[in-house]
This record gives sequence, structure tokens and C-alpha cells, in this order.
Amino acid sequence: TQSTWGRKQEEQSLKMSRRYDSRTTTFSPEGRLYQVEYAMEAINHAGAAVGILASDGVVLAAEKKITSKLLEPSKSSEKMYMFDNHIAGAVAGITSDANILINYARLAAQRYTFAYQEPMPVEQLIQNLCDLKQGYTQYGGLRPFGVSFLYAGWDKHFQFQLYHSDPSGNYGGWKATAIGANNQAAQSILKSDYKENCTLNDALHLALKVLSKTMDTTTPTAEKLEFATLTRVGDRVVYHVYTDAEVEALLKTADLTSAADDS
Repeated sequence: TQSTWGRKQEEQSLKMSRRYDSRTTTFSPEGRLYQVEYAMEAINHAGAAVGILASDGVVLAAEKKITSKLLEPSKSSEKMYMFDNHIAGAVAGITSDANILINYARLAAQRYTFAYQEPMPVEQLIQNLCDLKQGYTQYGGLRPFGVSFLYAGWDKHFQFQLYHSDPSGNYGGWKATAIGANNQAAQSILKSDYKENCTLNDALHLALKVLSKTMDTTTPTAEKLEFATLTRVGDRVVYHVYTDAEVEALLKTADLTSAADDS
């Protein structure tokens, strides 16, 4: 019968995927690299991160996953990292994998500055990093990096920029995007609420709205959120990670704390 034939087809397809999902270097008959897809899937279970491009800067926001109340909070930022004076990033995925890539990017940026006596163009650094990530999908005995990045940067060529890269080594420029858990829901909110040439303050409130609607918790607090901005003061690019007090003040201005108390 047709249902039996359908079941057989399903079993056949499952067997086929099992044959091709143990190596990153082998394409399946459908032209898929299963291990790279699994790496992307791992990121969908990580804490969410949001990036929004404003007219006067870039906002990065992220959800901190607190696994235990007994765990000592990280003294430095858990999800936000600085690559160079003019480039910063937010991470979703395996932090230990991210540390390897961050160190590589920092070294590449310093080498460029030493060689050319000027900051490395933002996209060039991201392309350099993505070349390394792509290599880990093409050679045997390696596994893809289980991490996605949102990059915020400024250079003299394109001013403020926001990029996203994934474990496959692909990257793209965005006006607003989200990675990590519930990223589809976050993307749809960004799509409907993002306005061209919005101010940094508008972008901060939009990032807060997106995270508050996509987080597992109904009460967003400073312990569960991280914010960072990349702006320009005079000729200097300024990267600022918000303190708990500043995040608390932001929550108050957005009336999220009072709304949470009422509920």
C-alpha cells in the first residue's frame, strides 16, 4: 500500500542521513553537509543575541543563561567581546569555541594595524575569520565551530556596520538581526518594528522589547541581560558595555520592570 511504501521511503532516507552525517567533508545525495547543519542547530539552543544598526551607532544585546544560582557571575562580559578598538561582537553558542575565534580575530586585527598603520576594515576582518571557519567544514578530522557571531563595527569606508556569521563560514550585512534561541520570533518582531535611520536610544528600546518577548522568563532583569553599544565621539570609536545599574535604568525607562511587577 501507499502508506507502507511511504514508511519504507522514510526509513531509507533516515539510513541515508546516518551514512552521511558522521563527517563534515561528505555531501549527502541531496547535497547537504549534516554536521554543519547540526552545528547551526546547536546555536538555536543558546542564549539569544540581537544586533540593531542605528544612525548614530550599533546596539548589541544578549540574554545571559544562568544555569545555577550558586554559580559566580562572570566578572567580565559573558556574551560581548571586543575584537579591536573599532569592532565588537556578541556570541551565541559554545563559548570555548568562540574564545578561539576571538583570539584569532584580535591577532589578525593587530597584525593589520602593525603592517598598515591603520585600523583593519570591518568586513575584511570578518571575511578573514569566516575563511578560518569555512576551513573547518572542508577538512577531515575537524568539526565546525559551534558558534555564531553578531559583529558591530565602524570604519572610514562604510561607517557603522552590523554583520552576522555562522558555523558554515557564511556572513552577511544586516540592519537588524537575531541569533540563538527563538531567533525566528525575534526576526519577525524586528521586521515589523525596525525603522530606517532610528536613533541609538530607539534601537536600545527595540532590542529590549525583542529580548523580553523571546526570553524564557517573563521578568527581564539586569542579571539576565547584557547590552553594549558602539558609537563615535569626535574621531574616536567608543565601545561601551552596560553595567547592571545602567541595564536596570533602561528597564525602568521601558516600563518593563513595572509591567513584570504588575503581572
